[in-house]
Amino acid sequence: MREALWSKNFILLMGSNLLLFMALEMLLPTLPVFAAEQGGSQTQIGLIMGLFTFTAVLSRLGTGYGIKRLGQKKLLLLGVAISLIALTGYYLAATLAVLLVLRVVHGVGFGIATTLFGTAASDLVPASRRGEGMGFFATGNSISFALGPFFGIWIMTEYGFKALFLIGAVVMLLSLISTCFVRFPRVEKKMPAAAPVIEAGSWLDSVMERKALMPSLLGLLIGIPFGTVLSFIALFGKEQGLGSVGIFFLIVAISEFLIRFISGPLYDRKGRMWVLLPAAILCIIASVMLYFTHSTAMLLLSGLFYGFGFGALFPALQAWVIDLVEPERRGVATATYYNAFDVGIGIGSILLGAVAAVTNYATMYLLSGGFFVLYIVLYVGFERRLRRKATRKTIQA
Repeated sequence: MREALWSKNFILLMGSNLLLFMALEMLLPTLPVFAAEQGGSQTQIGLIMGLFTFTAVLSRLGTGYGIKRLGQKKLLLLGVAISLIALTGYYLAATLAVLLVLRVVHGVGFGIATTLFGTAASDLVPASRRGEGMGFFATGNSISFALGPFFGIWIMTEYGFKALFLIGAVVMLLSLISTCFVRFPRVEKKMPAAAPVIEAGSWLDSVMERKALMPSLLGLLIGIPFGTVLSFIALFGKEQGLGSVGIFFLIVAISEFLIRFISGPLYDRKGRMWVLLPAAILCIIASVMLYFTHSTAMLLLSGLFYGFGFGALFPALQAWVIDLVEPERRGVATATYYNAFDVGIGIGSILLGAVAAVTNYATMYLLSGGFFVLYIVLYVGFERRLRRKATRKTIQA
Protein backbone atom coordinates (compact mmCIF):
# COMPACT_ATOMS: atom_id res chain seq x y z
CA MET A 1 0.00 0.00 0.00
CA ARG A 2 1.16 3.53 -0.81
CA GLU A 3 1.82 5.71 2.21
CA ALA A 4 -0.60 8.61 2.69
CA LEU A 5 0.67 11.92 1.34
CA TRP A 6 -2.12 14.38 2.08
CA SER A 7 -2.60 15.25 5.72
CA LYS A 8 -3.99 18.25 7.58
CA ASN A 9 -0.48 19.38 8.55
CA PHE A 10 0.83 19.06 4.99
CA ILE A 11 -2.11 21.02 3.55
CA LEU A 12 -1.76 23.77 6.19
CA LEU A 13 1.97 24.00 5.49
CA MET A 14 1.33 24.23 1.74
CA GLY A 15 -1.16 27.05 2.34
CA SER A 16 1.21 28.97 4.60
CA ASN A 17 4.03 28.66 2.07
CA LEU A 18 1.74 29.81 -0.75
CA LEU A 19 0.72 32.92 1.21
CA LEU A 20 4.36 33.75 2.01
CA PHE A 21 5.27 33.66 -1.68
CA MET A 22 2.08 35.45 -2.71
CA ALA A 23 2.99 38.46 -0.56
CA LEU A 24 6.46 38.48 -2.12
CA GLU A 25 5.32 38.08 -5.74
CA MET A 26 2.83 40.95 -5.38
CA LEU A 27 5.81 43.24 -4.73
CA LEU A 28 8.20 42.06 -7.45
CA PRO A 29 6.72 44.13 -10.31
CA THR A 30 5.32 46.93 -8.13
CA LEU A 31 8.05 47.83 -5.65
CA PRO A 32 10.39 49.18 -8.37
CA VAL A 33 7.57 51.49 -9.46
CA PHE A 34 7.10 52.65 -5.86
CA ALA A 35 10.83 53.28 -5.49
CA ALA A 36 10.90 55.24 -8.75
CA GLU A 37 8.04 57.43 -7.55
CA GLN A 38 10.08 58.12 -4.41
CA GLY A 39 12.84 59.51 -6.65
CA GLY A 40 15.01 56.40 -6.88
CA SER A 41 17.44 55.99 -9.75
CA GLN A 42 17.88 52.75 -11.71
CA THR A 43 20.96 51.97 -9.65
CA GLN A 44 19.15 52.59 -6.36
CA ILE A 45 16.17 50.50 -7.47
CA GLY A 46 18.49 47.65 -8.46
CA LEU A 47 20.15 47.85 -5.04
CA ILE A 48 16.81 47.80 -3.25
CA MET A 49 15.64 44.73 -5.17
CA GLY A 50 19.00 42.93 -5.10
CA LEU A 51 19.63 43.36 -1.38
CA PHE A 52 16.59 41.24 -0.65
CA THR A 53 18.07 38.18 -2.37
CA PHE A 54 21.51 38.42 -0.82
CA THR A 55 20.09 39.10 2.66
CA ALA A 56 17.93 36.00 2.31
CA VAL A 57 21.04 34.00 1.40
CA LEU A 58 22.97 35.25 4.42
CA SER A 59 20.09 34.62 6.81
CA ARG A 60 19.92 30.97 5.73
CA LEU A 61 23.51 30.45 6.85
CA GLY A 62 22.31 30.51 10.45
CA THR A 63 19.28 28.24 10.09
CA GLY A 64 21.15 25.14 11.26
CA TYR A 65 22.17 26.91 14.47
CA GLY A 66 18.70 28.41 14.84
CA ILE A 67 17.00 25.02 14.59
CA LYS A 68 19.23 23.69 17.38
CA ARG A 69 18.42 26.67 19.62
CA LEU A 70 14.72 27.23 18.91
CA GLY A 71 13.46 24.17 17.06
CA GLN A 72 11.90 24.07 13.61
CA LYS A 73 8.47 25.50 14.40
CA LYS A 74 9.61 28.44 16.55
CA LEU A 75 12.24 29.43 13.99
CA LEU A 76 9.71 29.18 11.15
CA LEU A 77 7.23 31.33 13.05
CA LEU A 78 10.01 33.85 13.68
CA GLY A 79 10.82 34.03 9.97
CA VAL A 80 7.17 34.54 9.00
CA ALA A 81 6.74 37.15 11.75
CA ILE A 82 9.77 39.12 10.52
CA SER A 83 8.31 39.07 7.00
CA LEU A 84 5.03 40.39 8.41
CA ILE A 85 6.88 43.24 10.13
CA ALA A 86 8.53 44.16 6.83
CA LEU A 87 5.22 44.14 4.92
CA THR A 88 3.66 46.35 7.57
CA GLY A 89 6.67 48.65 7.37
CA TYR A 90 6.24 49.14 3.62
CA TYR A 91 2.89 50.77 4.39
CA LEU A 92 4.68 53.39 6.50
CA ALA A 93 7.79 53.81 4.31
CA ALA A 94 8.27 57.38 3.13
CA THR A 95 11.93 57.48 2.03
CA LEU A 96 14.30 55.29 0.01
CA ALA A 97 16.51 54.77 3.06
CA VAL A 98 13.61 53.30 5.04
CA LEU A 99 12.64 51.14 2.06
CA LEU A 100 16.20 49.85 1.83
CA VAL A 101 16.20 48.85 5.51
CA LEU A 102 12.83 47.13 5.14
CA ARG A 103 14.10 45.10 2.18
CA VAL A 104 16.95 43.84 4.37
CA VAL A 105 14.48 42.92 7.13
CA HIS A 106 12.17 41.22 4.63
CA GLY A 107 15.10 39.26 3.18
CA VAL A 108 16.04 37.94 6.62
CA GLY A 109 12.50 36.76 7.35
CA PHE A 110 11.97 35.30 3.90
CA GLY A 111 15.28 33.43 3.94
CA ILE A 112 14.51 31.81 7.28
CA ALA A 113 10.89 31.00 6.41
CA THR A 114 11.53 29.44 2.99
CA THR A 115 14.23 27.18 4.40
CA LEU A 116 12.06 25.96 7.25
CA PHE A 117 8.97 25.51 5.06
CA GLY A 118 10.96 23.26 2.73
CA THR A 119 12.49 21.34 5.62
CA ALA A 120 9.14 20.82 7.35
CA ALA A 121 7.54 19.64 4.11
CA SER A 122 10.28 17.06 3.59
CA ASP A 123 9.67 15.78 7.14
CA LEU A 124 5.91 15.54 6.62
CA VAL A 125 5.86 13.63 3.31
CA PRO A 126 6.59 9.87 3.26
CA ALA A 127 10.05 8.98 2.00
CA SER A 128 8.56 6.69 -0.65
CA ARG A 129 6.62 9.64 -2.14
CA ARG A 130 9.12 12.43 -1.55
CA GLY A 131 9.49 13.40 -5.19
CA GLU A 132 5.72 13.59 -5.62
CA GLY A 133 5.18 15.35 -2.29
CA MET A 134 7.84 18.02 -2.80
CA GLY A 135 6.49 18.60 -6.29
CA PHE A 136 3.00 19.33 -4.99
CA PHE A 137 4.41 21.43 -2.14
CA ALA A 138 6.20 23.63 -4.67
CA THR A 139 2.86 24.19 -6.40
CA GLY A 140 2.28 27.05 -3.97
CA ASN A 141 5.29 28.82 -5.46
CA SER A 142 3.83 28.32 -8.94
CA ILE A 143 0.41 29.67 -8.01
CA SER A 144 1.90 32.74 -6.35
CA PHE A 145 4.23 33.22 -9.34
CA ALA A 146 1.18 33.34 -11.59
CA LEU A 147 -1.29 35.32 -9.49
CA GLY A 148 0.97 37.51 -7.31
CA PRO A 149 2.29 39.85 -10.04
CA PHE A 150 -1.17 40.06 -11.63
CA PHE A 151 -2.93 41.02 -8.39
CA GLY A 152 -0.07 43.29 -7.32
CA ILE A 153 -0.23 45.35 -10.51
CA TRP A 154 -4.02 45.45 -10.41
CA ILE A 155 -4.17 46.62 -6.78
CA MET A 156 -1.44 49.21 -7.39
CA THR A 157 -3.24 50.57 -10.46
CA GLU A 158 -6.75 50.61 -9.01
CA TYR A 159 -6.16 51.44 -5.34
CA GLY A 160 -2.56 52.64 -4.91
CA PHE A 161 0.48 51.56 -2.96
CA LYS A 162 -1.04 51.94 0.51
CA ALA A 163 -3.71 49.37 -0.33
CA LEU A 164 -1.10 47.10 -1.92
CA PHE A 165 1.12 47.06 1.18
CA LEU A 166 -1.87 46.70 3.52
CA ILE A 167 -3.21 43.68 1.61
CA GLY A 168 0.28 42.20 1.50
CA ALA A 169 0.51 42.50 5.29
CA VAL A 170 -2.88 40.78 5.67
CA VAL A 171 -1.68 37.93 3.44
CA MET A 172 1.41 37.52 5.64
CA LEU A 173 -0.73 37.57 8.78
CA LEU A 174 -2.81 34.71 7.37
CA SER A 175 0.40 32.80 6.65
CA LEU A 176 1.50 33.28 10.27
CA ILE A 177 -1.86 32.13 11.65
CA SER A 178 -1.91 29.06 9.41
CA THR A 179 1.63 28.11 10.44
CA CYS A 180 0.64 28.23 14.11
CA PHE A 181 -1.74 25.30 13.57
CA VAL A 182 0.85 23.02 11.89
CA ARG A 183 2.07 20.16 14.10
CA PHE A 184 5.67 19.34 13.28
CA PRO A 185 6.83 15.70 13.35
CA ARG A 186 9.56 14.83 15.79
CA VAL A 187 12.81 14.10 13.95
CA GLU A 188 14.85 11.30 15.50
CA LYS A 189 18.54 12.18 15.68
CA LYS A 190 21.32 9.65 15.47
CA MET A 191 23.24 9.68 18.71
CA PRO A 192 27.01 9.41 18.39
CA ALA A 193 28.79 6.55 20.13
CA ALA A 194 31.14 8.94 21.88
CA ALA A 195 31.20 12.62 22.75
CA PRO A 196 31.48 14.72 19.58
CA VAL A 197 34.80 16.29 18.77
CA ILE A 198 34.79 19.92 17.69
CA GLU A 199 36.62 20.12 14.39
CA ALA A 200 37.90 23.07 12.41
CA GLY A 201 35.16 22.58 9.84
CA SER A 202 32.30 22.52 12.35
CA TRP A 203 31.14 26.09 11.65
CA LEU A 204 31.14 25.46 7.91
CA ASP A 205 29.14 22.29 8.43
CA SER A 206 26.59 24.24 10.44
CA VAL A 207 25.86 26.60 7.55
CA MET A 208 26.41 24.34 4.53
CA GLU A 209 25.70 20.70 3.73
CA ARG A 210 28.54 19.27 1.65
CA LYS A 211 26.51 16.28 0.51
CA ALA A 212 24.08 18.68 -1.16
CA LEU A 213 26.68 20.59 -3.17
CA MET A 214 26.08 18.90 -6.54
CA PRO A 215 22.29 19.39 -6.71
CA SER A 216 22.79 22.87 -5.24
CA LEU A 217 25.27 23.75 -8.00
CA LEU A 218 22.70 22.58 -10.54
CA GLY A 219 20.12 24.71 -8.72
CA LEU A 220 22.41 27.73 -9.10
CA LEU A 221 22.67 27.09 -12.85
CA ILE A 222 18.89 26.94 -13.36
CA GLY A 223 18.48 30.01 -11.13
CA ILE A 224 20.53 32.16 -13.54
CA PRO A 225 18.05 31.95 -16.48
CA PHE A 226 15.10 31.98 -14.08
CA GLY A 227 16.31 35.35 -12.81
CA THR A 228 15.93 36.77 -16.31
CA VAL A 229 12.33 35.58 -16.48
CA LEU A 230 11.47 37.21 -13.14
CA SER A 231 13.22 40.48 -13.92
CA PHE A 232 12.89 41.12 -17.65
CA ILE A 233 9.96 39.28 -19.24
CA ALA A 234 7.72 42.38 -18.99
CA LEU A 235 10.42 44.56 -20.56
CA PHE A 236 10.96 41.89 -23.23
CA GLY A 237 7.26 42.00 -24.07
CA LYS A 238 7.43 45.77 -24.37
CA GLU A 239 10.53 45.51 -26.58
CA GLN A 240 8.69 43.12 -28.91
CA GLY A 241 5.46 45.09 -28.81
CA LEU A 242 3.52 42.23 -27.24
CA GLY A 243 0.39 42.46 -25.15
CA SER A 244 -0.91 40.33 -22.29
CA VAL A 245 2.56 39.58 -20.95
CA GLY A 246 1.01 38.92 -17.55
CA ILE A 247 -0.67 35.82 -18.99
CA PHE A 248 2.83 34.40 -19.54
CA PHE A 249 3.16 33.93 -15.78
CA LEU A 250 -0.24 32.24 -15.63
CA ILE A 251 0.72 29.79 -18.41
CA VAL A 252 4.01 29.01 -16.65
CA ALA A 253 2.20 28.34 -13.37
CA ILE A 254 -0.46 26.10 -14.92
CA SER A 255 2.11 24.02 -16.78
CA GLU A 256 4.28 23.79 -13.63
CA PHE A 257 1.28 22.47 -11.73
CA LEU A 258 0.29 19.93 -14.39
CA ILE A 259 3.78 18.52 -14.92
CA ARG A 260 4.08 17.60 -11.25
CA PHE A 261 1.41 14.93 -11.65
CA ILE A 262 3.95 13.24 -13.94
CA SER A 263 7.39 14.34 -12.76
CA GLY A 264 6.92 13.56 -9.04
CA PRO A 265 5.78 9.94 -9.43
CA LEU A 266 8.34 9.47 -12.22
CA TYR A 267 11.12 10.61 -9.87
CA ASP A 268 9.99 8.17 -7.18
CA ARG A 269 9.56 5.17 -9.48
CA LYS A 270 12.25 5.55 -12.15
CA GLY A 271 14.87 7.78 -10.51
CA ARG A 272 16.05 11.37 -10.77
CA MET A 273 17.64 11.15 -14.24
CA TRP A 274 14.24 10.50 -15.81
CA VAL A 275 13.17 13.95 -14.58
CA LEU A 276 16.30 16.09 -14.37
CA LEU A 277 17.50 15.49 -17.92
CA PRO A 278 14.27 15.83 -19.99
CA ALA A 279 13.17 18.85 -17.94
CA ALA A 280 16.38 20.73 -18.77
CA ILE A 281 15.85 20.00 -22.47
CA LEU A 282 12.37 21.52 -22.26
CA CYS A 283 13.89 24.68 -20.72
CA ILE A 284 16.41 24.90 -23.56
CA ILE A 285 13.57 24.69 -26.08
CA ALA A 286 11.74 27.47 -24.20
CA SER A 287 14.83 29.70 -24.25
CA VAL A 288 15.26 29.27 -28.01
CA MET A 289 11.56 29.95 -28.55
CA LEU A 290 11.85 33.22 -26.63
CA TYR A 291 14.63 34.28 -29.00
CA PHE A 292 12.31 33.78 -31.98
CA THR A 293 9.23 35.25 -30.27
CA HIS A 294 7.49 38.00 -32.23
CA SER A 295 3.88 37.28 -31.27
CA THR A 296 1.90 36.81 -28.07
CA ALA A 297 1.04 33.23 -29.09
CA MET A 298 4.74 32.36 -29.40
CA LEU A 299 5.44 33.98 -26.03
CA LEU A 300 2.74 31.91 -24.34
CA LEU A 301 3.93 28.72 -26.04
CA SER A 302 7.43 29.33 -24.71
CA GLY A 303 5.88 29.84 -21.26
CA LEU A 304 4.23 26.43 -21.58
CA PHE A 305 7.57 24.72 -22.26
CA TYR A 306 9.32 26.74 -19.58
CA GLY A 307 6.69 25.81 -17.02
CA PHE A 308 6.90 22.11 -17.87
CA GLY A 309 10.69 22.17 -17.62
CA PHE A 310 11.20 24.32 -14.56
CA GLY A 311 8.18 22.87 -12.78
CA ALA A 312 9.86 19.47 -12.91
CA LEU A 313 13.43 20.65 -12.25
CA PHE A 314 13.11 22.68 -9.06
CA PRO A 315 11.25 20.18 -6.81
CA ALA A 316 13.22 17.21 -8.23
CA LEU A 317 16.52 18.83 -7.27
CA GLN A 318 15.13 19.64 -3.82
CA ALA A 319 13.96 16.05 -3.36
CA TRP A 320 17.45 14.87 -4.36
CA VAL A 321 18.96 17.15 -1.71
CA ILE A 322 16.71 15.67 0.96
CA ASP A 323 17.50 12.12 -0.14
CA LEU A 324 21.22 12.73 0.35
CA VAL A 325 21.20 13.72 4.02
CA GLU A 326 20.17 12.48 7.45
CA PRO A 327 16.88 13.86 8.89
CA GLU A 328 18.66 16.18 11.33
CA ARG A 329 20.62 17.76 8.44
CA ARG A 330 17.64 18.55 6.23
CA GLY A 331 17.42 22.17 7.43
CA VAL A 332 21.03 22.93 6.54
CA ALA A 333 20.76 20.99 3.27
CA THR A 334 17.61 22.87 2.23
CA ALA A 335 19.29 26.18 3.08
CA THR A 336 22.31 25.21 0.96
CA TYR A 337 20.06 24.47 -2.01
CA TYR A 338 17.91 27.60 -1.66
CA ASN A 339 20.97 29.79 -1.25
CA ALA A 340 22.55 28.44 -4.42
CA PHE A 341 19.31 28.96 -6.33
CA ASP A 342 18.87 32.53 -5.07
CA VAL A 343 22.50 33.39 -5.85
CA GLY A 344 21.80 32.13 -9.36
CA ILE A 345 18.78 34.44 -9.64
CA GLY A 346 20.93 37.40 -8.53
CA ILE A 347 23.72 36.52 -10.97
CA GLY A 348 21.24 36.08 -13.81
CA SER A 349 19.57 39.43 -13.19
CA ILE A 350 22.89 41.28 -13.10
CA LEU A 351 24.98 39.35 -15.64
CA LEU A 352 22.38 38.69 -18.30
CA GLY A 353 20.81 42.09 -17.67
CA ALA A 354 24.14 43.57 -18.76
CA VAL A 355 24.00 41.39 -21.87
CA ALA A 356 20.55 42.74 -22.69
CA ALA A 357 21.86 46.30 -22.27
CA VAL A 358 24.42 45.83 -25.06
CA THR A 359 22.29 43.57 -27.29
CA ASN A 360 18.57 43.00 -26.66
CA TYR A 361 16.31 40.87 -24.49
CA ALA A 362 15.81 38.24 -27.21
CA THR A 363 19.55 37.60 -27.42
CA MET A 364 19.74 37.52 -23.65
CA TYR A 365 17.14 34.73 -23.49
CA LEU A 366 18.94 32.74 -26.17
CA LEU A 367 22.19 32.95 -24.19
CA SER A 368 20.35 32.03 -20.99
CA GLY A 369 19.64 28.65 -22.56
CA GLY A 370 23.37 27.99 -22.47
CA PHE A 371 23.20 27.61 -18.69
CA PHE A 372 20.79 24.71 -19.11
CA VAL A 373 23.26 23.17 -21.56
CA LEU A 374 26.02 23.54 -18.95
CA TYR A 375 23.66 22.00 -16.40
CA ILE A 376 23.20 18.93 -18.62
CA VAL A 377 26.94 18.54 -19.18
CA LEU A 378 27.70 18.67 -15.45
CA TYR A 379 24.81 16.43 -14.46
CA VAL A 380 25.49 13.73 -17.05
CA GLY A 381 29.18 13.75 -16.13
CA PHE A 382 28.29 13.38 -12.45
CA GLU A 383 25.99 10.41 -13.09
CA ARG A 384 28.65 8.71 -15.22
CA ARG A 385 31.19 9.08 -12.42
CA LEU A 386 28.76 7.53 -9.97
CA ARG A 387 28.19 4.59 -12.29
CA ARG A 388 31.91 4.04 -12.81
CA LYS A 389 32.45 4.03 -9.04
CA ALA A 390 29.61 1.57 -8.55
CA THR A 391 31.02 -0.69 -11.27
CA ARG A 392 34.50 -0.67 -9.68
CA LYS A 393 33.03 -1.55 -6.27
CA THR A 394 31.08 -4.43 -7.82
CA ILE A 395 34.21 -5.79 -9.52
CA GLN A 396 36.25 -5.49 -6.34
CA ALA A 397 33.55 -7.28 -4.33
